[in-house]
Amino acid sequence: MVKIGIVIGSTRPGRKGDQVARWVHERAARRSDAEFEVIDLRDHPLPHLEEPPGFSGRYQDERTRALAAVVASCDGFVVVTPEYNHSVPGVLKNAMDHVYVEWNTKAAGFVSYGGVGGARSVEQLRLVCGALQLADVAPQVTLPLATEFENREVFKPGDHQLAALDMLLDHVVAWSTALAPLRTRADEEAAIRGRLDEIIAGLRAKDFEALRRVYAPDVVSFDVEPPLQHVGVEAKLKNWAKAFTFFEKVDYELRDLTVTMSGDLAVGHGFGRVSGTLPNGDAVNGMWVRATFVFRKTGGEWLIAHDQASVPFDVATGRGVADLEP
Repeated sequence: MVKIGIVIGSTRPGRKGDQVARWVHERAARRSDAEFEVIDLRDHPLPHLEEPPGFSGRYQDERTRALAAVVASCDGFVVVTPEYNHSVPGVLKNAMDHVYVEWNTKAAGFVSYGGVGGARSVEQLRLVCGALQLADVAPQVTLPLATEFENREVFKPGDHQLAALDMLLDHVVAWSTALAPLRTRADEEAAIRGRLDEIIAGLRAKDFEALRRVYAPDVVSFDVEPPLQHVGVEAKLKNWAKAFTFFEKVDYELRDLTVTMSGDLAVGHGFGRVSGTLPNGDAVNGMWVRATFVFRKTGGEWLIAHDQASVPFDVATGRGVADLEP
């Protein structure tokens, strides 16, 4: 069963969004084809956008990570939004900008309110949804302040609005369900990227057991360190031990990672760089290499069955070129 988040898109004092969201949730709770949860942005106070581009799904601020977890738990959304000065509430746009992959391949519908029913806010939100890979459904509920709010303050919608809301919910649930296979793929890719994050964390902590959990027992590694290949997880860990001995503090950076999946196999490629601090305190920036990772899904987990790090070389001299940058 899909889960739909009902997002309250305003946090300002005197907002009417909580009244509208309560109406949406009470109607939605009668359905048996989905579960519904209210997501109040007041519970997720975020700074003005301070995250780097979030295409990787890795966030620096714990507040962003908390919002990302809530968004990730939903399969679709009903966004309850006012219209402020012919536009989108800043807090809602800020929340949508803070995370990215968690919005992808899901459905969104809009319940708006304002001077003209909030229609102009929704028109702008539809453009944002396209960039976030959110499938915005056509039906929407528009609630003019003059007709649906007593004294423009207390929400008292006409009965005719229920039919519009039911149609909106029908479409959000149907599209959220239809997009489930794409979300599964996105979840698998996120899991693979998470495994590489575990490698980075393990290297920084010099944690052999954390690294061991990421590699298949029969991993074959083509690293820049001799010999030509390292066969088995023990050989791979022995190779990392050399780096731990060389560096007092070790770091690893992975850039421009692309992941391709088919069944129980996946391939990731990008650029990696080992750097660190020597025992004498000198910093070593290291060199960029071309990094390839082959994952095999075993027992429900993605494990690295093969990896390769390669360095371009000068054909005339036969020497590696170590000063290139991606």
